[in-house]
Amino acid sequence: MRNGDITLTAGDAEVTVLPGNGGRVGGLRVGGVELLRQGERFGCFPMVPWCGRIREGRFRDGATVHRMPLNAPPHAIHGTARDAAWRTARTSTDEAVITYDLTEPWPYPGRVTQQIALTADSLTLTMSVETYESSFPAQIGWHPWFNRSLGDGGEDVRIDFAPAWQEERGEDHLPTGHRTDPKPGPWDDCFGMPGGVDVTLTWPGRLELKVTSREEWVVVYDEQREAVCVEPQTGPPDGLNTHPRLVTPLEPLEASTTWTWTRL
Repeated sequence: MRNGDITLTAGDAEVTVLPGNGGRVGGLRVGGVELLRQGERFGCFPMVPWCGRIREGRFRDGATVHRMPLNAPPHAIHGTARDAAWRTARTSTDEAVITYDLTEPWPYPGRVTQQIALTADSLTLTMSVETYESSFPAQIGWHPWFNRSLGDGGEDVRIDFAPAWQEERGEDHLPTGHRTDPKPGPWDDCFGMPGGVDVTLTWPGRLELKVTSREEWVVVYDEQREAVCVEPQTGPPDGLNTHPRLVTPLEPLEASTTWTWTRL
């Protein structure tokens, strides 16, 4: 483990937090079984100050057009915080709070705070973006990579959810602005759940895990063999342009997601 890595425990659950690697959750073990795909780019990383792709890396704030680096050409993807080192504000046995100050290439000053809170049967991730200077559009989300298989020869995970709509995806992987009835997977798609995100992952005979959030947007990505991703977020991909949420000195942007598990 890296210097500065944090381990949280509650019951037989154990979480590793990696402030130095993008403020991500590096692992979640329940009864010694790892639920998250391992590796420098995996685990569960925060998507902030935007989620998914920004079309051609450009977003508008009033009359000003800003350009972000094209780290998924021809687009910019998943924010800047996952590539940065975060600072540890405080830790206890079962909770950690870490912070990241927004900086170049993001054009606005601000602070991101993430709280990781573990119980014996749940993990809650809470994030806020605040500013003391100019207002700006932003998004918050999480990108977990759940192992498709728990590695014991058991059945692969099953995904169950009932979205109200699916964002039609264009050839450029971005929403076209049209909504369709949900289609069968495999997916790399954004869905609307106006009552709040509620997605159940089931490893048959082993574990059921529910991903919930009061936010109404979720991206489900299951096109890779090793893992499936269920990503609650405060708006759709390219949302800085299409569904901007404003961070102001009086009103931070806040969101949270909870994963709750039960043994089968």
